[in-house]
Amino acid sequence: MYLSHILNSKKIALSLILGVFLTFISCKTFAIQHEEHAVAAEETNTEKEFSPSEVILEHIADSHSWHLWGHTTVPLPVILYTDQGIEMFSSAHFEHGHADYPGKYYTYRLVKDKIAIVGPGEELTAGANMLNMHKKLIDLSITKNVVSMWISLVLLLIIFLSVSAAYKKRAGKAPKGLQSFMEPIILFVRDDIARPNIGYKYQRFMPLLLTVFFFIWINNLIGLVPFFPGGSNLTGNIAVTFVLSVITLIIVNVNGNKYYWKHIFAPDVPVWLYPIMWPVELVGIISKPFALMIRLFANITAGHIIVLSLISLIFVFKSVAIAPVSVAFVVFMDVLELLVAALQAFIFTLLTALFIGTAIEEHHH
Repeated sequence: MYLSHILNSKKIALSLILGVFLTFISCKTFAIQHEEHAVAAEETNTEKEFSPSEVILEHIADSHSWHLWGHTTVPLPVILYTDQGIEMFSSAHFEHGHADYPGKYYTYRLVKDKIAIVGPGEELTAGANMLNMHKKLIDLSITKNVVSMWISLVLLLIIFLSVSAAYKKRAGKAPKGLQSFMEPIILFVRDDIARPNIGYKYQRFMPLLLTVFFFIWINNLIGLVPFFPGGSNLTGNIAVTFVLSVITLIIVNVNGNKYYWKHIFAPDVPVWLYPIMWPVELVGIISKPFALMIRLFANITAGHIIVLSLISLIFVFKSVAIAPVSVAFVVFMDVLELLVAALQAFIFTLLTALFIGTAIEEHHH
């Protein structure tokens, strides 16, 4: 009992230390970003007030450059498919949106991290004009979210390959090092998520569930603060959560047995109700993964926006008195986000296992 109390105290202390560290990085980077906006305003001789919404959306959105720390930014490759052919160049040519790039086929401009085709001296202000321009090209660039996803995939490979090698090397022995850290989590996914919801066929789906759980968890941690060095808001990107939910949709329906499909197309209701039940059941098939997509996207994005909004209060009020209050709330939110990062991975994996279990459940009389 005493040992458990000590371990819990250590976990709380570690969470607070991580929260304070992340808060320091957040405030420092936010201040640098604010300074860059102020310098840009001075260079253009314009008076521009601090806009929290603009800065927040800039941080949680995808980008054609990879911000590491301070003023250090790595330009990323731009790959554009146009009606004239494929163009490839570095995003450094845009000079953070201050310059156009005359390519082989068109002249390109970076407008709010979106690439558009422009004519000589053309101002890009009209929404309809922007829409027509985007019809001419497909952006296949290596963006910040893509780099972040590659980093998470490398981490996943390193973690699982090293743990797998440790099990082969230490067969029959107690886990050690990274293996001892990973084993309880893997057993948790197996015993508390897969087995209760899928049943005796759970082993077939363990690779999927483990991949989904650790992919979401690691990316949640990497992007805990959207401007953390090398991090991005990957799991707060609707395209990423959409792909994850589509994978769940395919796995569930491909593995659905005859009882699953009978419940959808021949439910135990009068035949004359079938035309009403079919659309309802088909909507249910789509709505389940749709709920997964929205839940993960909304929770991760909301957490980032709250943290950034609390930091913005310092620059909005321009008062030293508000700083301690703002920082205290940011520390609390960062510690809470550590919990949310694991919780959202657990919920997505749990519901995926539940949907799979429903699809492969045997008929009981």
